[in-house]
Amino acid sequence: AKTFAIGRDGKLPWHHSADLKFFKQTTLGNTVVMGRNTWRSIGKPLPGRLNVVITRGSDITEGEKVRVLSSVDQVAELAKNIPGDIFIIGGAQVFASFAPAIDKWIVTDVPDDVPDADTFMPKDFLDDFEERDSLQLADSLRVRILHRARK
Repeated sequence: AKTFAIGRDGKLPWHHSADLKFFKQTTLGNTVVMGRNTWRSIGKPLPGRLNVVITRGSDITEGEKVRVLSSVDQVAELAKNIPGDIFIIGGAQVFASFAPAIDKWIVTDVPDDVPDADTFMPKDFLDDFEERDSLQLADSLRVRILHRARK
């Protein structure tokens, strides 16, 4: 959203089918990493992906497509032994924890105003990144692909 909002009451504060379809196409066959609150808001493992939940203590049950880890370091170790890419999908605390290790952002610019949002990306999260590509998903949705700028 325009205000860097990413959540409201534990859920995504908008619904754009073109964005959800793009997310699915982009992440299928890869690994998605999320915090406990994002896991709860989704409610079940995302099919066709390894789902990694970062939490310190949990009642989340591991399975063939669900792993529960407690740190960025554990995810980094896992990444050495799994095929495909790793997508950090939220929420705000997980984004902040992984920020130093992220070398590429795929950002959908959502034009919606979310006045009652309660979860936000830091305003400076893209400061060290430069746009390398973009695509239009729908009339009002644009995806930007940004890479960490080399210094």
